[in-house]
Amino acid sequence: MGRLPDAVLRRPLNRDARGQATMSNKPIESWLTDMDGVLVHEGSPVPGAVEFIGRLRASGKPFLVLTNNSIYTPRDLHARLSRLGFDLPETAIWTSALATAQFLADQRPGGTAYVIGEAGLTTALHNAGYILTDYQPEYCVLGETRNYSFEAITTMIRLINTGSRFICTNPDATGPSNEGALPAAGSVAALITRATGKEPYYVGKPNPMMMRSALNQIGAHSETAAMIGDRMDTDVLCGLEAGLRTVLVLTGISKREDVDHHPFRPSRIVDSVADLIDEI
Repeated sequence: MGRLPDAVLRRPLNRDARGQATMSNKPIESWLTDMDGVLVHEGSPVPGAVEFIGRLRASGKPFLVLTNNSIYTPRDLHARLSRLGFDLPETAIWTSALATAQFLADQRPGGTAYVIGEAGLTTALHNAGYILTDYQPEYCVLGETRNYSFEAITTMIRLINTGSRFICTNPDATGPSNEGALPAAGSVAALITRATGKEPYYVGKPNPMMMRSALNQIGAHSETAAMIGDRMDTDVLCGLEAGLRTVLVLTGISKREDVDHHPFRPSRIVDSVADLIDEI
């Protein structure tokens, strides 16, 4: 597979007659951006990321910060990001837990679920009107937790075997920690699938539903929206399949040389979100 010339990969966003940034014929009116690897890396803000969010807020354009991590509530993440200098309201944060709760509320309002996860997921489901129970739940919902319980996993396996539908917040196999990689929801889902023969429905990235639910949340349209991410296999793929223009930043997982290993490409590659500040 041939590599695109650097001049193309580094091509600046065009501007229309009003000076608005574009990557095609239509101006970008709304932005979605991943959090870890784009705004924050190893517990510290990416250089220029605080200013980037500040510019987005000042522009008045709709935007959301997305994360596949279902552990934390938007309030938790707001507090974490505030300590790092970000001026970001809770309403500008969209998690796989919120997307999962929205999906279930649309599919079966007021349903029941057995849940493995933390406050980010259980709070989202409660707020969506769901009852959490281990008695004949309509759904088994697997999310992230730092303390996966063998007993809880066994319960979920038995419930799925007796008819509960299997949902997982995201397919990520591992997650980061200061000590190294940790098994994440995707790995535990694989264990449950092996035991039950049932594949889960993944709501989070790279499912384009995550993007569409985020766009609906801010009243945005895919034709005039862009997704910024640090991973080809989740952020870029998800944005592409949802019809958004995509920007890969090199401050996280995927590197420039990784692009050639995929059958799809981002609309643009930049070193970091700092390169986009003047184009908002």
